[in-house]
Amino acid sequence: MLFEVNGQTAYCYTGGKAYNPALPTLVFIHGAQNDHSVWGLQTRYLAHHGFNVLAVDLPGHGRSKGQALTSVEQMADWLLALLDVAGIAQATLIGHSMGSLIALETCFKANSRVSKLIMVGTAYPMKVSDTLLNAARDEEQTAIDMVNIWSHTSIAHKPSCPGPGFYVMGVSQRLMQRISAINPDKVFYTDFAACNAYANGETAAQSVTCPSLFILGKKDMMTPAKASLTLSKAIANSQQKIIDNCGHSLMSEQADQVLTAIHDFLKA
Repeated sequence: MLFEVNGQTAYCYTGGKAYNPALPTLVFIHGAQNDHSVWGLQTRYLAHHGFNVLAVDLPGHGRSKGQALTSVEQMADWLLALLDVAGIAQATLIGHSMGSLIALETCFKANSRVSKLIMVGTAYPMKVSDTLLNAARDEEQTAIDMVNIWSHTSIAHKPSCPGPGFYVMGVSQRLMQRISAINPDKVFYTDFAACNAYANGETAAQSVTCPSLFILGKKDMMTPAKASLTLSKAIANSQQKIIDNCGHSLMSEQADQVLTAIHDFLKA
């Protein structure tokens, strides 16, 4: 589905169901060098089980036009503008990695508009090493390779990755390469720099009043579970779900477990 946000086309995947703002709305926010497709299984299931789903492509990513935004704060403002255009007064925000910081900052800017907050594969501060930042700026394929290796627990997932003909690491690599191909403006570096610079996380977390859930991979090397403690301790009565045998690419490595955690939290 297409919206016009700040003069640019913004794409949102609706899970294969017609957009219906009368239903409770779930907004899914992807991470660096990704797009809406990382939420494929979770969005499609929830869209067919009682929810209005919008899985966004951030500006400069996927099918959304414009340049990639340079700060988490700008991305949160963009998300709020999207909600305005879509006529959504309140929504559950579900963000992965960089997307989790965007969800958190959006909650800080407009607390009353967030009914629930789900942060997947998050950390604060979300610092990016100089080695990875420099690779994203100067040798993007090297950065893609580094992140792809660090985001997964195995090169051969069982059983059958998780279905015949599906290769978790290959899909992740091709998606990041596709973002590079459609937008040559060093999106990876822009995204990483935004994560690295974000400094409002603890203050934003202290302002959260809605029910909140952290979904974390036990073997995550990009955002280790312990790196979320600053946020989880700052958010009163937040819940935490640690998924075994899972790295940073939680939605593909343990797709069913992530879906179950989200669904159970939404229905609680």
